[in-house]
Amino acid sequence: MSSAQLPQSQSLPGSQNAPHIGELPSGPLGTIADVQGVTVGHCTLAEGAIQTGVTVIRPHAGDPFLDKVPAASSVINGFGKSVGLVQIEELGTLETPIALTNTFSVPAVAQAQIRAPINANPRIGREWPTVNPLVFECNDGYLNDVQALAISEQHFNEAYGAANTSVASGSVGAGRGMSCFDLKGGIGSASRVVEIAGRAYTVGALVLANFGRLPMLMVDGTPLGRMLAQRAATASAEPAANITKPEQGSIIMIVATDAPLDARQLKRLSLRAAAGLARTGSVYGHGSGDIALAFSTAYTVPHSAAFISLPPLLADQHMDALFRACADSVEQAILDALWSAESVSGREGHRRLSLHESVPDLAHLLKKTC
Repeated sequence: MSSAQLPQSQSLPGSQNAPHIGELPSGPLGTIADVQGVTVGHCTLAEGAIQTGVTVIRPHAGDPFLDKVPAASSVINGFGKSVGLVQIEELGTLETPIALTNTFSVPAVAQAQIRAPINANPRIGREWPTVNPLVFECNDGYLNDVQALAISEQHFNEAYGAANTSVASGSVGAGRGMSCFDLKGGIGSASRVVEIAGRAYTVGALVLANFGRLPMLMVDGTPLGRMLAQRAATASAEPAANITKPEQGSIIMIVATDAPLDARQLKRLSLRAAAGLARTGSVYGHGSGDIALAFSTAYTVPHSAAFISLPPLLADQHMDALFRACADSVEQAILDALWSAESVSGREGHRRLSLHESVPDLAHLLKKTC
């Protein structure tokens, strides 16, 4: 393949075997695409020391610059190099697709995000205001040669063009070179459905998981990481991995919902992603960039409108169900990344084993601890 791109079918969702988190049901797809209108595309580069990619989340099928969606973010720990968060915080709208990639590829992807709406709307930056690109990143430098600056505008465009409702997970797109709990991490997704005042609403999450030390890993309340670290120590006759070793990495958590919320309420929702992250064992370490963004597809904000018509917004006292769905779907999405990822070898022979390759008796081990 000319760009060493893997087809999405080479890394399909594997969360069917992961424990179901909580009691809320998932949507029919079990991914962020259960929120109507949301699609996801990946471009994966996998050749030698280049193990990286781009993932794009489209909030709807139209032009997000002309029809913006309400959005808000929460920076749980700010060790990161994302672009676009300042304007999201100020204006409370999203006006480009959401892009995920590696740390050093943020500028290239941002340029692609700028060029695409300019091509569609030549008045941007002239009669109209400039456009706000939104790019999130994690450092995949253990497996990927980030200094090669391998990502180009073409790769963003390929991921954008591939966006659909069949959301691949694991070692794909931006997740190709990511590590999680010293295992292979990457892209994960999940959804939950809640009923509020007689109406059903969906919350979906997509994560770029690149954080944690093995002894920290918790799976649905089970200290799986400590068990695995102790098992490894016994096999090698060496001390178990030190749980105090610094947590270095990051996680990006994207939360979508069809519930009618404004930017202030979405800010509150995005913060609850931290609850799901914490359940998996993260302590938001010094070197970990942990950022969440939430958006609603319930309505759009027209770019050129003098006045904006909003649907009736959900009252704050009814948001607890959404908070719960957010925490559960983020936790489930992290497990999806671990369960779906395949083992990857990359820069200088570095290798990350998948959870399943590292723990062949995983199902039996978890069942024994229940």
